[in-house]
Amino acid sequence: MLYTWAGPEIAVATTKAYSAQLAAMYLIAVRAALARGTMTEEQAKAFCAEVRTLPTLIEKVLEGDERVKALAQKYCDKENVFFIGRAVDYAAVQEGSLKLKEISYVHSEAYAGGELKHGPISLIEDGTLVVALACTPALYEKTVSNIQAVKARGAQVLLVTNGDFAADGEVCDDIVWIPRCNPTLSASLSILPLQLLSYYIGVFRGCDIDKPRNLAKSVTVE
Repeated sequence: MLYTWAGPEIAVATTKAYSAQLAAMYLIAVRAALARGTMTEEQAKAFCAEVRTLPTLIEKVLEGDERVKALAQKYCDKENVFFIGRAVDYAAVQEGSLKLKEISYVHSEAYAGGELKHGPISLIEDGTLVVALACTPALYEKTVSNIQAVKARGAQVLLVTNGDFAADGEVCDDIVWIPRCNPTLSASLSILPLQLLSYYIGVFRGCDIDKPRNLAKSVTVE
């Protein structure tokens, strides 16, 4: 058992506990890497130093709160939203899609970018909102290809990316920028705009953010 010491979570749909658990998993991964000999002590210290920078980077992301709020107001009438990402970005969009379902009651699905053309793209039509994550430099080109594919079919694309990504209005409709960081840690930052987007869409749709319908903090039945 590993205590995260995240403090009380008022809302049923957790946010800070999620972030705390993610940070804890980074540290578990470092210990495992040291035990397996796939990371040196110097590399482990450097990685942990990067983990310690996350609170400062998170504060910078939260400075863009009003920007995300405006985008939520723009897109709050959507009834179907799709999230796409690759590698670590795919893990983050799964959480982002879950949050949107939980607190705004909007139908949303998350897909790995590489699976887009194996069926999900058939669901894209004029005006469909696609939220794309591009925070892994090695996969930027492939993510752009996914974005272009859904744009060609009439989707509106909201891109969350970092300072390394060159994007303009021809690639997507709206962009939310997050700070650069180690790609392995990017989910700790990219999830924040997605959580905020879900929160504000829920607010604009008149939902009870802290107590979503049909959900409970603890599951007592199998």
